[in-house]
Amino acid sequence: MRVISGEYGSRRLKAVPGNNTRPTTDKIKEGMFNLLGGYFDGGNVLDLYGGSGALAIEAVSRGMDLAVITEKYRPAIQTIKENIAITKEEEKFVVLAGDNRNALNKFRNQQPTFTFDLVFIDPPYHKQTIEADIDWLEDQNFLNEDTIIMCESDDQTVLPEDMHGWELYKEKHYGQTLVRLYHRRKQVDE
Repeated sequence: MRVISGEYGSRRLKAVPGNNTRPTTDKIKEGMFNLLGGYFDGGNVLDLYGGSGALAIEAVSRGMDLAVITEKYRPAIQTIKENIAITKEEEKFVVLAGDNRNALNKFRNQQPTFTFDLVFIDPPYHKQTIEADIDWLEDQNFLNEDTIIMCESDDQTVLPEDMHGWELYKEKHYGQTLVRLYHRRKQVDE
């Protein structure tokens, strides 16, 4: 596993030990960022199910300003911290340990107006909560008008094209993995 491109390009990343996480392969990660347009001009990114932290690290490598990573599995948290250290820019990352919603609520208390421009939602395939996660992030005002939400799931997971004001605008299959991009549905003046 490695950082594909950008400032940290080609740096090796550690995988989380054991079988409790499912790392996104380099091929899928490269495809995901190509769907997003490749590079960014600042902004805040949330990796809601951190795993190794690879998606957040890739996003910062490609130009995001700050990444917030939530993770509850202790060995994964340690791996995330080790992978962030590889960037030598630890100040660009916030790691929130514990249940993602509780951790984000605590973060919200310290940063009351903070929003994310890009959100990765990649829950364990057998525990799909993508719709509920988007609704919760919306209810907590973590999403702004231009937020892009990237969801990764197995190809058996059915998600609607319109999720409570968020519409699907791109999707791509990578074997048994399905990546979907959502943005806020624009209101049409009548």
